[in-house]
Amino acid sequence: MLFAVIWLLAAFATKQTVYKESGLQRLRYIVPLLLGWFLLAKGHRLSDPLNHRVIPHLDALAWIGTVLCIAGLAFCVWARFTLGRNWSGVVTLKGGHELITSGPYAFVRHPIYTGLLTMCVATALVVGHIAAIIAMPFVIVSLWIKLRSEETLMLENFPAGYEAYSRRVKRLIPFVL
Repeated sequence: MLFAVIWLLAAFATKQTVYKESGLQRLRYIVPLLLGWFLLAKGHRLSDPLNHRVIPHLDALAWIGTVLCIAGLAFCVWARFTLGRNWSGVVTLKGGHELITSGPYAFVRHPIYTGLLTMCVATALVVGHIAAIIAMPFVIVSLWIKLRSEETLMLENFPAGYEAYSRRVKRLIPFVL
């Protein structure tokens, strides 16, 4: 809930959009994301076997999940505020768009997605049902489709800068991926 409130309020303070992907392009990542979210959030209400718990409910796992979720949220918020007025919830190019490589962007090229994935993994760990595990590939595919579109746009608009940046900073997991 906190994530949604921060994102909604921050959306009002962005630069003017000069390019925005089409609705059809957006559907490529929105559909799997919504399906993943549904499975994560409502999987416990679905019929067997989707609601079957496969990760045991242990206090230690609940605490690990809670810490991971808070860390993912903090990383998302840090990244969002580092982007400032360049941010958009969809693939866009803003007037006077800048290539941001500082803050969390010094560690990964898509820190908001890293934070979101961390929160989803934490949620799947805590709820522990089969639907939550099935949700993860949908979320990953969704974010991967979107980040590829964003990277194409960044390469077109910051050819030398983004290429150099992408050679030195990984997409989602520092030093790995």
